Amino acid sequence: MAVKDEIEARLSAAFAPERLEVVNESHRHSGHSGDDGSGESHFKILIRAAAFAPMNRVARHRAVHQALGDLNARVHAIALDIA
Repeated sequence: MAVKDEIEARLSAAFAPERLEVVNESHRHSGHSGDDGSGESHFKILIRAAAFAPMNRVARHRAVHQALGDLNARVHAIALDIA
């Protein structure tokens, strides 16, 4: 399964988001530090879910990274837009 698909599946299962966009931006970082040549090293995630309402910014980021689990080690960079 592609990393993008795994990210979407894990975040959907964990938060039942009203909106979820996962954009693979690896092509923008080709040849840069962290580019492993896989084409799946840099992602931008926009997620909107009621589950985040009682959390502060740090707690939201921690919750997303916890839901991603071992994917954190497989991806060089993840930009998060959480609400």
